[in-house]
Amino acid sequence: MLDDIFVIDSVSHAYDVSPSNYRVVDAATAISHMVYGMVSTAPAPYALPPESWLRNWTTAEVADMLFRQSVTDFSVFHPTPINAYYDGMTSVEKAAEAVTRWPTRFRAYATVDPLQGQAAIDELDRQVELLNPLGVKFYPSSWTTRHHRGWRMDDPEVAYPVIERAREHGLVVAVHKAIPFGSVPMNPYKIDDLDTVAATFPDVNFEIVHGGLAFIEETGWLAARFPNVWINLEGTTMLLHTRPRLFAEVMLGLCKYGGATVIPRLLWSSGCMAYHPRPLLEGFAAFEYPEDMMADSGSLAPVPQLTREDKRAILGENYCRLHNLDIEQLKAGLAGDEFSGQDPARLDEPFVSASHVAGASA
Repeated sequence: MLDDIFVIDSVSHAYDVSPSNYRVVDAATAISHMVYGMVSTAPAPYALPPESWLRNWTTAEVADMLFRQSVTDFSVFHPTPINAYYDGMTSVEKAAEAVTRWPTRFRAYATVDPLQGQAAIDELDRQVELLNPLGVKFYPSSWTTRHHRGWRMDDPEVAYPVIERAREHGLVVAVHKAIPFGSVPMNPYKIDDLDTVAATFPDVNFEIVHGGLAFIEETGWLAARFPNVWINLEGTTMLLHTRPRLFAEVMLGLCKYGGATVIPRLLWSSGCMAYHPRPLLEGFAAFEYPEDMMADSGSLAPVPQLTREDKRAILGENYCRLHNLDIEQLKAGLAGDEFSGQDPARLDEPFVSASHVAGASA
């Protein structure tokens, strides 16, 4: 825990970005190097050279980074359906391993490609049985063939049937936005398809993943207007380590129209293993809005300084409320496991296990 705050990292992955996993070579190469380019900006010792990052990551390494090398308590594992890679970039099997091997540390989301039609619905049903997921994650980029095709969340033929099935399963619907996967059209990554779908399915909670990395103004309006729209800060939080004033600008922008009503729908994530969680948590613990930015934020609704209770909510309580999780029950489940009793003052060295694996496979 971060002092006495229970920390839930709402998105973790174990990418296989090794060239042998590239099904559509040009696309997978561009995606892998784009993501590496973003996370390689971290200062030492939290950045890895490309040969140590562009490889097949294991779920054990992700668990170590979260629970031994940082003060994260619990995480939600996201497989990915990016079929430019043979296994989708992070396989469903890795998600199953995480929730089976560490059932009190991980839950999972399912993931499907809605452009696959009935096959996507069937696959969602299969993953519900396999993973007992909290939600389903969509990506608006599809490589069902060698060619990229984008789609929109407000498409009644492509998206609505899968959203309806997710609703039947009681799942939150998350969608990757803001970060385009390489040299592909930006349009599918915009968020102008979410107001229609949020209004059409008022009983479904929608999660904008990477909220605020782009389209801050539009995201702020969405959060102000639709109580069933939540903002996942995966990717956005990496600014805490590299450009904290920009992180403040993003946060103020997200709250520009809804003010303090938006804070209860912000969800913490480091995006581990893409980015190491420890420096982001340390940065958030110390983070405050600069006074000059608060005075000149242009907010239509009052945006107060972040309090410790706001941080407690963002770091875990909001996620529990979204998914009806009992935070005390989650805490109790950690007692006596292989990660318990961690002294925050003596955390394991970052990337120790990662560097050992990289060295062994070289």
